[in-house]
Amino acid sequence: MIRVLIADDQPLVRRGLALILGPDPDFEVVGEAEDGARAVALAHELRPDVVVMDIRMPVMDGVKATEELARTLPGTRVLALSTFDMDEYVVAALRAGAYGFLPKDISPEELIAAVRIVHTGEAAVAPRLLSRLLSAYVRTPERPRSWAAETPAELTPRELEIWRLMATGRGNAEIAAELDISVSTVKNHITAIFGKLGVRDRAQAVIAAYESGLVEAGTGSG
Repeated sequence: MIRVLIADDQPLVRRGLALILGPDPDFEVVGEAEDGARAVALAHELRPDVVVMDIRMPVMDGVKATEELARTLPGTRVLALSTFDMDEYVVAALRAGAYGFLPKDISPEELIAAVRIVHTGEAAVAPRLLSRLLSAYVRTPERPRSWAAETPAELTPRELEIWRLMATGRGNAEIAAELDISVSTVKNHITAIFGKLGVRDRAQAVIAAYESGLVEAGTGSG
C-alpha cells in the first residue's frame, strides 16, 4: 500500500487527484493540504510515502515545502505538479529534492505510473522535458553549484560522455545505441556517475551538468 498525501490550493484539483488514486487498491490517500505549510505539517503527522505537491501555493510554496520535507522526512518522496510544463519552479523543486514532475494535464494512468515510480526512489520526469526546462531556466555558470562535481576529473572519459548524453535528453537505450554498448553497461556507468557527483537521481545529475557547464542552454535534443 502506497500512502499518498495530496497538496494543492484548489479543492477541486485535490478532489480530482484523490478520485484518481483512491480507488486503486495499491494506494491510500491519507490526507489533503491546501498549502505548503499544511503539507509539511501533515506529512510529519501522517508519514506518507509520496506527497503529490503543487509547486505554486500560498503561505509556503511547493518548492519550499519540498526542501523542508527532503531535509526532515527523507523517506517521504515528492512528486511535483505544475499547471505549465515549462515552469522555472519545476527546476527549483527538482533542485530542492522532488523525485519527479508532472504537468497537471496528464492522464490518470500517467499520474498513477509516476506515483509508483517515485515510490521506488526513481526519478519520474521525461528526459527531453527535463532538458527543455533546464535549457530555459538554468544558466551556466557562475552560480552556486548544488550538486556539480567538485572534482569532475574523477569521472572517466566514458562516464563524462554518458553524463553529457543524459543531460541532452537521451534515455538509456539511446545512449547505449550511440556508444555501441549494452543498456546494462549504461546503467552501471550511471550508478557510478551518481556516486561521484553526489547526486540522488537522473534529474539531479542533469541539473548538475548544466550548473557545472558540461552542457549549455540550447544543447538539448528537443
